Amino acid sequence: MSPSTSSGHGQGTKQRLAWLPYADRAEAERRLGGIPEGIDIDCYDASGPLPDSVAEVNFYVIPYMKGAEQLDRVAEMTALEVVQTQTAGVDNFKPVIPAGVTLCNAAGVHDASTAELAVALMLASGRHLDVFARLQERGEWGFVFGNSLADKRVLIIGYGRIGAAIERRLAGFEVASVTRVARRARDGADGGPAVHAIADLPRLLPSADIAVVIAPLTPETDGLIGAEELALLPDGALLVNVARGRLVDTDALLAETGRGRIRAALDVTEPEPLPADHPLWQVPDVLISPHVGGASTAFFPRADKLIAEQLARWAAGEELENVIR
Repeated sequence: MSPSTSSGHGQGTKQRLAWLPYADRAEAERRLGGIPEGIDIDCYDASGPLPDSVAEVNFYVIPYMKGAEQLDRVAEMTALEVVQTQTAGVDNFKPVIPAGVTLCNAAGVHDASTAELAVALMLASGRHLDVFARLQERGEWGFVFGNSLADKRVLIIGYGRIGAAIERRLAGFEVASVTRVARRARDGADGGPAVHAIADLPRLLPSADIAVVIAPLTPETDGLIGAEELALLPDGALLVNVARGRLVDTDALLAETGRGRIRAALDVTEPEPLPADHPLWQVPDVLISPHVGGASTAFFPRADKLIAEQLARWAAGEELENVIR
């Protein structure tokens, strides 16, 4: 679908221009509840070429499931002020955002969907739903004893908004404990839960039946879970990665899961997409989903709400939310 422009640019009082990830103005107005006064829009959902207003765009919302390639012509976007992604992770955008342009992520938009998938991966792996799906294709009635979430000690590595959302969803499963880890320790004196520092991982991993990785990818977390960390997990432990593939050393994970010592449920891998001939596909106790943590019906209303609120703030000259730089 070709880009749809809301009105002619440069006519009368100069309007500020936003590129929005919708098929046309009618869809944008319906989903956002209207467009703030003083803002003109071009709609661009990545199904066609960029709008002609490359040199005029001030506020660019990157279409869903699209990455930094959408900024290949950023040098021509001479009026650009804000780039708003629809992802929580923005490590791929940072290198291409020009100086002076504000980069905002979509923190909060993916909380419900990603937390839901994290718990689904725990359940599917523990109760062998992948095994039963393959047996169903062959019409076989096969019995496999399962691992329940009940009585498990869960370690959440990266206790931010999504980590907290995962913990809320675990509340009904009678887990034995939830231990939280973040970049900095918090003692819970402010009324929130106590959180350990990343430096405490060597002490915490041996007591984790399930370790959930949901930390952001930063220079400090790149390769965070390597051979030493995996070796500290108890036999039969489950590693769940719903963050970024590079947080976990793939070769080390393959070594541990390949000999059946631990299990893994992965929504992300390194490399990604995982090549068809990669041996990780063939490990019996590894369950892989294709980076779909945020890809559910829960995404769209939350993304629309964020875009509408950010446009309203921008139009009013207020500080934006989720500013990365």
